[in-house]
Amino acid sequence: MIVKNAKGDDRMPSRLDDELTRLVSAGVLRQYQADSLRDAADAEIDAALADPGRARPQPSSQDSSAEPSAKLWTPPTATHSNALIEVLGYIGGALLLGAVALLTLANWGEMGRAERVTTGTSAAVILLGAAVVLALLHRREQLSSALASLGCCVAGFATYVAIEGETGRVAGVAVALALAAVGVWWLAGSSLLVATFGILGVGVLVITSDVLTPDTGSAVNSAGIAGTGFILVAFVFAMLGLVRDQVTAWSLAGAAMFSSSICWLVQERGEIMALAVGTAGPAALLVAYGRRRHSAYAVVGCAILLVIWPTALYQLTDNMAGVAIGLVVASGVLLLAVLMLSLRRSNE
Repeated sequence: MIVKNAKGDDRMPSRLDDELTRLVSAGVLRQYQADSLRDAADAEIDAALADPGRARPQPSSQDSSAEPSAKLWTPPTATHSNALIEVLGYIGGALLLGAVALLTLANWGEMGRAERVTTGTSAAVILLGAAVVLALLHRREQLSSALASLGCCVAGFATYVAIEGETGRVAGVAVALALAAVGVWWLAGSSLLVATFGILGVGVLVITSDVLTPDTGSAVNSAGIAGTGFILVAFVFAMLGLVRDQVTAWSLAGAAMFSSSICWLVQERGEIMALAVGTAGPAALLVAYGRRRHSAYAVVGCAILLVIWPTALYQLTDNMAGVAIGLVVASGVLLLAVLMLSLRRSNE
């Protein structure tokens, strides 16, 4: 298989391309960093091909002696120390959030509105402030992302407490989502993607029940609206997977498709739509698994198929034979996908 590099030249895929793709998917590198490394490697290859007799730079004796010294100087416990600091930071954030939650639950009925707003706002400021400081110092990026994700959710809750009612719910989701969007753009941690998924899920339910559903409407009739909303959430995360942690983003897109299928199952006469959504999502994930070889895609895709197909067909047929048919169809789809992917890889 021939691929094109950033300059448009045809090149065979290399181990460097595979490794850079893996690092970008894991969130270790950002896409522009991987592109810079790939361009540098391509430039070196082009220079070598243009001038075969060109002498390659050799490390000087000073450099060669300095490299082992640097390796020997690095303490073997540095990795363990960094991991310990990371864990302590997570524990500190969790203890803070737990303390606020306990105090809030224990005294919520006795607290006035001002005290409730102050409690929520203070917790949000502390969490977001710590995340911003760590990000500015370029320290503990994963911890910064985790604290930011908690801070976004707490800020949304504080907004809801301050405004209250239907307007407060909508405003709380908007504030939390805006902060999460800034965090996803600035930081590269997967925890912010998870927080964004949770906020969008709550937003779908809030908008469905408070904005789009009439006061005289029933919950069953609004389930289709929620199902459509989760399809939009899946699309958003599919796009985020192109610029951020691909494995997490696309797995969450699959989870959104699963949520949409569940909503369509609740919707009156929505079984066909549930089957369509519950097949499209896993199919996309299985194709991604065939190309990227990340087990999360296969796990999420198979889980959706094995839940939605039997359940939807049972509702359509109202007998146990429908469940058996659903399992057979789901297994057939899986086996067909495996066969097609295997044939495609053998032809490449």
